[in-house]
Amino acid sequence: MRVDLLIQDVQIYNSYFKRFISGNAAIVGGKFLYVGQQGTEAFEADEVLDGKGRYMIPGLIDIHLHIESTMVTPQSFSHGLIRSGVTTIVPEPHEMANVFGLDGVKAMIRASQDCVADMFYSLPSSVPATAMETTGGSIEIEDLDELLRTERIICLGEIMNYVEVITDLDGKTKTNQILSHIRRHYPHLIIEGHVPKLLDLDLHRMIYSGVDSDHTHQTIEGMEARIGAGMFIEIQEKSMTPEVMTYLTEHDVAEHFCFVTDDVMADSFERRGHLDHLVRKAIGMGMKPEEAIYAATFTPAKRMRMLDRGAIAPGKIGDFMLVSDLEHLTIERVFKQGRLVYDRGKAYTQQTADSAFPAHYYESVRLPLLTEADFTVTTAVADGRYQCRAMMVKNGSTFTEEQLLEAEAREGRLNWQAAGCGLIATFERYGKNGNRAFGLIGGDTIKRGAIATTYSHDNHNLLVVGHNPADMAMAANEVIKCQGGFCVVENGKVLAKLELPVGGILTEAPLEETARQVEALRHAMESLGYEHYNPIMSISTHSLPVSPALKITDFGLIDVNQGRVVPLIVEPK
Repeated sequence: MRVDLLIQDVQIYNSYFKRFISGNAAIVGGKFLYVGQQGTEAFEADEVLDGKGRYMIPGLIDIHLHIESTMVTPQSFSHGLIRSGVTTIVPEPHEMANVFGLDGVKAMIRASQDCVADMFYSLPSSVPATAMETTGGSIEIEDLDELLRTERIICLGEIMNYVEVITDLDGKTKTNQILSHIRRHYPHLIIEGHVPKLLDLDLHRMIYSGVDSDHTHQTIEGMEARIGAGMFIEIQEKSMTPEVMTYLTEHDVAEHFCFVTDDVMADSFERRGHLDHLVRKAIGMGMKPEEAIYAATFTPAKRMRMLDRGAIAPGKIGDFMLVSDLEHLTIERVFKQGRLVYDRGKAYTQQTADSAFPAHYYESVRLPLLTEADFTVTTAVADGRYQCRAMMVKNGSTFTEEQLLEAEAREGRLNWQAAGCGLIATFERYGKNGNRAFGLIGGDTIKRGAIATTYSHDNHNLLVVGHNPADMAMAANEVIKCQGGFCVVENGKVLAKLELPVGGILTEAPLEETARQVEALRHAMESLGYEHYNPIMSISTHSLPVSPALKITDFGLIDVNQGRVVPLIVEPK
């Protein structure tokens, strides 16, 4: 029988038994035809590959991630994925949707059409995430219908506003209306969730609404409650604590979880890899390689009902990698639909591409240049000392805490610089209303200088954190002038800058180049005293009003758990 490719002498991962079996595999038309002991005596192959006893593993599948978090285009992202053995992803482009709405989603899908990695999109469900922020675009119910009708959509993206779901019993809010519409008109569509810290009745209300997965930071108590109630768990790196990994290893829950990346910085992507990094980490933490591979191939495919992949078996797509060292997951070659797309022994360089987005995507920051006066916090209170809300940054998490700090108001101004903390400010940048808001900030953030960025989830307005107005204005203006990005300033000197001209959140530079710039940005932030495992993700989520506990948008300070805007000044001392 004639086949396109015959791979001989390999240790083939069998997903159904969760073990490796010595044998051969034949591919025809981009799919596996045969997996077993027969070889050249049974097949006439256009190409015969000697596996040399290597491990043959299905292409990895990541079902929860945001390409925009790496700040590169789909083409650059795909280049990094393939080298990491990741052949299929389910990205949710809600960052670009927050900037450009329905058109932003379509633009991301168009930009990924010629990528080597398969990209099945997740439908942004929470754009904007709340009604307490200004975004460039929104996704409404009619937009969901159009996307489901015209694009390659595989699920409804994470329902982020969990507060609305569990408190709006009448179902009148946008989030509940979307859920009701999906359940009524698309009853078989998978619904992804964002369910931080919820337990008991609140958790069950989320599941009852149709949300049956969670990718947020897990604890043993929360994970056990979710699995026990029928929820699927997507484990990202920050949840891979020794306690969680021990639980996953020692309990029979393999069908109820998978590994996902969610957000990966470009320098980490370049240096450590992608989903393959999580598989290596799981193995290093004591999980059997066969179990770790299962959680990055078979269970994610099953969760998304991608029945044509996730295993090496007859009829499945011929996506696989050859690995020489199983414990360290050393990837030698990667194949997509039976075609070699990466060889560790050969040069693997990314080709630069022309502009992949419409012209107006490069002109989305509509803000005048700022001055030091723009960082004056005005008040309507009488002169005196007041308790003020401060956002306290915590290393180890993107969650923040609220703390009350004392500050003096004098002649209609708040003397924030004497409060022993920094200032956080946000400016609406779409030219819609000119909103701006201020708060105090402390904890594990910078201790001097300033940082400005338009990469601020999910509204992507201009966010500035700093300790003096001069540095804050300089950092902000550098970002405005390059139509988006990051800038770190100290004493009037730019320490690092990353230009993100596509919607203020992406660069078309190759992944390798972007990684170098991101690494320099990270080091500059740390040089100002930022103490965080991921300072870039930390600062970019200060404006995420669905991530506990105190955040900021152009509407003001947000008490996330209460789902409301709260004043900066609490009461006189």
